[in-house]
Amino acid sequence: MAVSNIKAIFQKDIQTVWEVVTSLTNYSWRSDLSKIEIKNEDQFVEYSKDGYATTFTITIKEPCKRWEFDMENDNMKGHWTGIFTEKGGQTEIDFTEDITAKKFFMKPFLKAFLKKQQALYISDLQKSLS
Repeated sequence: MAVSNIKAIFQKDIQTVWEVVTSLTNYSWRSDLSKIEIKNEDQFVEYSKDGYATTFTITIKEPCKRWEFDMENDNMKGHWTGIFTEKGGQTEIDFTEDITAKKFFMKPFLKAFLKKQQALYISDLQKSLS
């Protein structure tokens, strides 16, 4: 199991940040995705640039406050928590991933992989909000 957390502050109002992060139809700002397929109100599948699919099941959605989901693919399963806080016209995000590798040989690389993915996500988000 690996747990990774990342926090960032954006010079945008909380509604704008919430809408960008939670949109399943406007994901062009994500440099790691080729597409998102919406299964139903609570489930979607993200496809990486090389076609690798990860299924997400939304477990909590409190607009402009909290978004959580379970995620799973052939290599891992886990839970993601996103907390959004307004701070004087700015927005702080606090994202935590708790992942378990399904394949033994992947366990040593999981934490580094999560950190890399989170850094890319924040970088992409910053670009989209500026």
